[in-house]
Amino acid sequence: MSAPGEPRFFESFDGVRLAWREMGEGRPVVLLHGYFSDAQTNWIRYGHAAAIAAKGFRVVMPDLRAHGASDKPHDLAAYPRDALTRDGHALIAHLGLTDYDLGGYSLGARTVSRMLMTGAEPRRVIFCGMGLEGLIETGRRIGHFRNILTNLGEHQRGTPEWMAEAFLKTTKGDPEALLGVLETFADTPRAALTGFRQPSLVVCGEEDFDNGSARELAAALPNATYVEVPGGHMSSVTKAELGRAMADFLAT
Repeated sequence: MSAPGEPRFFESFDGVRLAWREMGEGRPVVLLHGYFSDAQTNWIRYGHAAAIAAKGFRVVMPDLRAHGASDKPHDLAAYPRDALTRDGHALIAHLGLTDYDLGGYSLGARTVSRMLMTGAEPRRVIFCGMGLEGLIETGRRIGHFRNILTNLGEHQRGTPEWMAEAFLKTTKGDPEALLGVLETFADTPRAALTGFRQPSLVVCGEEDFDNGSARELAAALPNATYVEVPGGHMSSVTKAELGRAMADFLAT
């Protein structure tokens, strides 16, 4: 099993340079990380990519636009609606993937839904840290993150906003670029979820309701399995159970 090396780079649909990392060999699975995070933090640091690669997969993990080693433009023109969606399609085209699986955590899961809406055809799908509301009504999360990013240093210790800002500092996020990402958000109509007929895993922390109800999301999808893991929205990603649930689903 190959370990992740230095990030590799490609140019997306508009010339923005995006990074990705890989681990393992075998059937490709593309994993998209969450907001304020990156591939290293979301998938590699806590062993999730290794758990999946050990089952015989080539784990492809991009750094989303404005995150990690990818470009972080400050021009709002770099953040049209569904820009991350188009980046996902561009990566799959760049790598020439035709038979692959697709998953994401939080913002990554939202991007997965938009990719499915716009023609992506993975064999299997994983939604991590995502509930029904987080896909069909993105406005609340946009407001939450806009408040965090425009009031840095002013959040009360211990609040979700304060914890998110602390996480932003650990990943050395660029607040101006990350504000641009909020412009890319797009709702997925609830009716559209019935068209996501691939076998799907909805995996979420037992204390995680940041994006609404994951159980409701699983119920809205026509072919979904729901798995609960320990933790909340920020802590479940540190738990080995998350990676094991994903690996077991993909290997089934």
